[in-house]
Amino acid sequence: MVLVWILSATTLVSLISLVGIFTFGIKTEAFDRLLSLLVGFAAGGLIGGAFLHLLPEAAQEKGDLVFFYALTGFTIFFLMERYFYWRHCHNGFCDIHPFTYLNLIGDGVHNFTDGLVIAASFMTDLKLGVVTTLAIIFHEIPQEMGDFGILVYGGFTKARALLFNFICALSAIIGAIAGYILSGITEGICPFLIAFTAGGFIYIAASDLIPELHKQKDTRKANFAFLSFLLGLTFMALTKVVGNNH
Repeated sequence: MVLVWILSATTLVSLISLVGIFTFGIKTEAFDRLLSLLVGFAAGGLIGGAFLHLLPEAAQEKGDLVFFYALTGFTIFFLMERYFYWRHCHNGFCDIHPFTYLNLIGDGVHNFTDGLVIAASFMTDLKLGVVTTLAIIFHEIPQEMGDFGILVYGGFTKARALLFNFICALSAIIGAIAGYILSGITEGICPFLIAFTAGGFIYIAASDLIPELHKQKDTRKANFAFLSFLLGLTFMALTKVVGNNH
């Protein structure tokens, strides 16, 4: 019965990745204007998620050691981007920007960890599992909106972005099954994965997304993009408060 609750919760969390479907009815010109706002929102969401959610959560288990794990994640994401740039970009031109692949990897690890956390919480207490799932949903909604925007901005079509975002989200179910079967083993690696993901998110936001916002030459659009960045931070701060209250 506990496994049914775990799989139901992670399936619900995974379905949130389809939030981008609401943009399919928006005309191309209007969506292009919206895209820079989504990138700003995503940058704020990734930075806010790393500093307000992931690092504090990992620090509860590992203390100052989480910063080493985060630095490891930051460095490995840097190396991966160099690889993707060498593999997919020629003469400075990329059909698909490397940061899209990095975002999928980072989000996949994050979702896998969410699955581990959900499994552990339900195995401890049913009520705790429900509360944990709600807390994850609160911070997943704004993050998945940003992830969809990152993929489209990086060169994916809307349909492809939606598909890959959903496939990536299914790693939460894999994490949940792993957490259920290997509860004693996975508990120890959770803080590492959380801090590692935080380092990756900080890298993507600071190295790829924020520089893209600086390329906006229209002052009005640049200001709106910055406000969108602040909105992403604010959403993550609010989900932190709501999560703590639950």
